[in-house]
Amino acid sequence: MNGALIPHTPIAVDFWSLRRAGAARLFFLSHMHSDHTVGLSSTWARPLYCSPITAYLVHRHLQVSKKWIRALEVGESHVLPLDEIGRETMTVTLLDANHCPGSVMFLFEGYFGTILYTGDFRYTPSMLKEPALKLGKQIHTLYLDNTNCNPARVLPSRQEAARQIIELIRKHPQHHVKIGLYSLGKESLLEQLALEFQTWVVLSPRRLELVQLLGLADVFTVEERAGRIHAVDHMEICHSAMLHWNQTHPTIAILPTSRKILRSHPDIHIIPYSDHSSYAELRAFVAALKPCQVVPIVRQQPCRDYFQDSLSPRLSEPPIPDSVQQYMESPARKPSLLWLLLERRLKRPRARGVVFDSFQDTVGRSQADMDSKKAKNEHLSGRLEEQASQHPLPIKKPLFPDPCSKEWEGAVPLSESQKMVTVLTAPLSVSGHLRSTDEEFVSLETGEEIGVGPPSVPRGGHGGSAATGNPSAPTGRDLPLTHTGEAAPLRALQFRGLALKYLLTPVASFQAQFSARGFDQQVEKYHKVLLKYREEGAE
Repeated sequence: MNGALIPHTPIAVDFWSLRRAGAARLFFLSHMHSDHTVGLSSTWARPLYCSPITAYLVHRHLQVSKKWIRALEVGESHVLPLDEIGRETMTVTLLDANHCPGSVMFLFEGYFGTILYTGDFRYTPSMLKEPALKLGKQIHTLYLDNTNCNPARVLPSRQEAARQIIELIRKHPQHHVKIGLYSLGKESLLEQLALEFQTWVVLSPRRLELVQLLGLADVFTVEERAGRIHAVDHMEICHSAMLHWNQTHPTIAILPTSRKILRSHPDIHIIPYSDHSSYAELRAFVAALKPCQVVPIVRQQPCRDYFQDSLSPRLSEPPIPDSVQQYMESPARKPSLLWLLLERRLKRPRARGVVFDSFQDTVGRSQADMDSKKAKNEHLSGRLEEQASQHPLPIKKPLFPDPCSKEWEGAVPLSESQKMVTVLTAPLSVSGHLRSTDEEFVSLETGEEIGVGPPSVPRGGHGGSAATGNPSAPTGRDLPLTHTGEAAPLRALQFRGLALKYLLTPVASFQAQFSARGFDQQVEKYHKVLLKYREEGAE
């Protein structure tokens, strides 16, 4: 099992055995490969920190309750409490690990110094340009992915390995191609092969759901006969399967991996395409960081001796703050409400109100333009209310209570500007796909739920475009499905969500980056798209 309990801290990464976790209180997941999720299941009941894509996958496939999943944005720094009173905190920054969808490295900074946990990663020089690493910070402890840390194992770059796969397929122009993969990873390789050979890539429904989430090119389908390249589980590629496939059509199989695998059939080809860093890349990475110590993640394969010439002098272990020590020694239990509130408050941005345009920016507007704009808004508002009464659309419960509801009783009265805003709060007549609650997770930025689910329309898999074998053919993915099964313009839905966000939110809760003029322009654009869609529908 991969994973670590970081000494002298309450931090655990990819470690899910509460019985053996000891003093660990904060749990982080680097990515969703099965060797990093051993012990993680639907019964998990502690805050779990990961990237947004991993958050979706861990809820979708492991059924972990979304109330325990904390989706942290990649490339940003987040402050978390290290005790139950907020006296001691740490900063954690998520960095793209270049391994599989959602995989990240964790950079922890606190009383313990600076710790970088790579998880599984494939090093590229661009990683050193990340702002969190570019500042020349001293890394005290580097937890390193040492999967390929062996001088005798020479690996090509992924670009070179992909070229080898392309050349192999070109040598078999009449063959079907089976690509053996794990449940997650190498989706970009499949996309590259599809575009290179102008063919659909056939996936399982589960993997199709994942590529939809990633927003890759529309080259994937579940229709078995649509394309010549099929992605299958790596365990399916064996001698008996090759015999079966070749009975119906000439077939070759490719295993893109750096692992040593015995070929059981002459048509099985092993290409050293790896999502783990090579030995040379690990040497370059450690030499650039110059950490004080290196701790291998794969404990059965020690690698400290390879980096002795790149290490900085060791520093003494800092003392553990009393509040953190008490937190670590307290009985392991579900976090208290006070701790959860503190966790969210540390990342909650301060509301600064609406920023209106300056007087100098607006003085140049003519009175005629202002009158024309006012008349247009009144006309559109009247049409919106009239049409909304005929075609009501159920919407999600607003974040803030409706001013006309009983929940608003006793609250501060609305200002005149707020009363004007509430004129347009009638339901809109456009039907749109609403996210299910299963696709939302707690965001530490606002304490609200965020959505990271995939698009609602499957790509390929059925219909004419899949059957033609043309990856560039338009499909239904460009239009989101409505609850009636019809397609609505994407921009209309986008502006509808924007309008509801502004119309259902008190003015005092807007952030500084919103502008009064900018919002008016967005609403006008929304109405234009909405009216155009209705006119097209009437035709």
